[in-house]
Amino acid sequence: MNAFCASLMSTRGGYGLTVLRVVIGLTFMAHGAQKLFGWFGGGGLAGVGQWMESIGLAPGYLMALLAGSGEFFGGLALVIGLLVRPAAAVLVVVALVAIFSVHWVNGFFMSNNGYEYALALLAACVALLLEGAGKLSFDEVLARACSSR
Repeated sequence: MNAFCASLMSTRGGYGLTVLRVVIGLTFMAHGAQKLFGWFGGGGLAGVGQWMESIGLAPGYLMALLAGSGEFFGGLALVIGLLVRPAAAVLVVVALVAIFSVHWVNGFFMSNNGYEYALALLAACVALLLEGAGKLSFDEVLARACSSR
């Protein structure tokens, strides 16, 4: 169990990954808050659920709840640096669904609602999934505790 804990929480990164995970985490939290709570001009669960139904992601309310929760709580995990690899894995799935269900048909550029922005978020989450949380994270502290036992 200690080996699993240490490998899940370990990080090969430094302070650069810390900056990356905090900025990406806050970005995902804002998007999740739009879906869950209707903050920042978002539609809330009801509005986002209706929109998701309209693009074929059914049941819409459940899909909105899953996407919003993944973004908000996954983003929160990135910000505080706790369970970053599992959170990044969830956010990779969220980004892939966004790219292929919404943005792909519009081409690359964000100015046409393309997948440019979602691809950048996806790449950042893949980096965090591979490298871990970086310095200044609870994961780093927990990894040291797991490996010292």
